[in-house]
Amino acid sequence: MLFNGGREAKRPLTTKSNEKEDVMAKKVAKVCKLQFMAGQAKPGPALASAGINMPQFCSAFNDATKDRMGELVPVIITAYEDKTFDYVLKTTPAAVKIKQAAGVQKASGNPKAQKAGSITTAQLREIAEYKMPDLNANDVEAAMKIIAGTARNMGIEVKD
Repeated sequence: MLFNGGREAKRPLTTKSNEKEDVMAKKVAKVCKLQFMAGQAKPGPALASAGINMPQFCSAFNDATKDRMGELVPVIITAYEDKTFDYVLKTTPAAVKIKQAAGVQKASGNPKAQKAGSITTAQLREIAEYKMPDLNANDVEAAMKIIAGTARNMGIEVKD
């Protein structure tokens, strides 16, 4: 026991480390941001540049996205030096969702002068709620403002 002026010294607050053996962090070789149609990833030049096991990634990606068939799925692939990889699936881009909601094939080339279509506030809210995990917004109203800005830049009007 340690004494300090007649009082017992307090032990420093420390967090107990895991009892497991510490594993060295893998070295990241490359981080790639790609987009594939859900369930349709195939080996190709985009994946070859990532330096990963392409068939293994394709099967994992296709299994993870089979419930989102027909959607464009952005993915962030972190490739490590030992040829292993991790990936994070993102939500479909807002521009794609806005075009689907407005029923247009492509956005306006000159959004200020020419409008490509319109969406309702309810559709805007639905898209904002869907995109919420990927947006830097604290609530749905802030997310709606972000999505409305994207729509405005595409020449899509938001109507009540």
